[in-house]
Amino acid sequence: MEILYFLIQQTLLFMIPLLIVALGGMFSERSGVVNIALEGIMVMGAFTSILFINMTQGFMSGNAQLIVAILIAAATGILFSLFHALASVNLKADQTISGTALNMFAPAFAIFVARIIQTVQQIEFKNTFRIVEVPILSKIAIIGEMLFKNSYITTYLGIIILILSSIVLYKTKFGLRLRSCGENPHAANTAGIKVELIQYAGVMISGALAGIGGLVFVVPTSTNFNATVSGYGFLALAVLIFGQWKPKYILLASFFFGFMKALSNSYASIPFLFALNIQSNIYKMVPYIATVLVLIFTSKKSAAPKASGIPFDKMQR
Repeated sequence: MEILYFLIQQTLLFMIPLLIVALGGMFSERSGVVNIALEGIMVMGAFTSILFINMTQGFMSGNAQLIVAILIAAATGILFSLFHALASVNLKADQTISGTALNMFAPAFAIFVARIIQTVQQIEFKNTFRIVEVPILSKIAIIGEMLFKNSYITTYLGIIILILSSIVLYKTKFGLRLRSCGENPHAANTAGIKVELIQYAGVMISGALAGIGGLVFVVPTSTNFNATVSGYGFLALAVLIFGQWKPKYILLASFFFGFMKALSNSYASIPFLFALNIQSNIYKMVPYIATVLVLIFTSKKSAAPKASGIPFDKMQR
């Protein structure tokens, strides 16, 4: 049982950033804008928030510092995503090219600024955010061991974001308008909905969540940031497609890929896998091989929003 608890805890560490970023991508694509820039936004969100932690760790620590860092990551993600929104919504640019440009810019900018500030590109930080045990809740059978021991508030944040995303998308007027813009923006425009405004909101929400996702990816798994999130932005896009742009399926998809990632990183702690004497590089390939295989068998049945990726023009129908 101890191995099972450990594996699930590791799965959560890798699953939560995927879940948050994929939900962000969902809001953007549901509005009609493809956000390929999730990787770059994650890098920028992680960069500014980890830099904040690095610069304040002399007089701040613990979860209060992490909460402020989360807010900084979200704000950074929003600001950086505005470039994509401007190009995609106002300038009617190719959304894939716009996102790719931001993905190329982000790590270069992070490395450049980090070297100016501290002469090296790697930003070190002290991890003072792990919660050893949550009082009372950690005593709950099975669940307490998995969710409320050796955990991070980012795990609970991911669950909250999932619940809120489902409510906003399906239970609010904004969610209805967002979905209508992604399916038929001209009909939405005829009904009096300001399509460009909704698309800006969708992209900005995706920016906030991707920025948070960058921080959430780095904090539980490392003590430094080196201008990379290991392709998690692209993996989140795969989770989004596999999850059919729906929160409940995105949850299942992120758990699957998180589990694959946990296996590849923790195989040495699992006696059965370790005894196989398979090279570590093979295990590291597992999540990405799984991604390719899943997309091969599911992409044909994907039901993306019909207007996703198509620039909205009031004069055309």
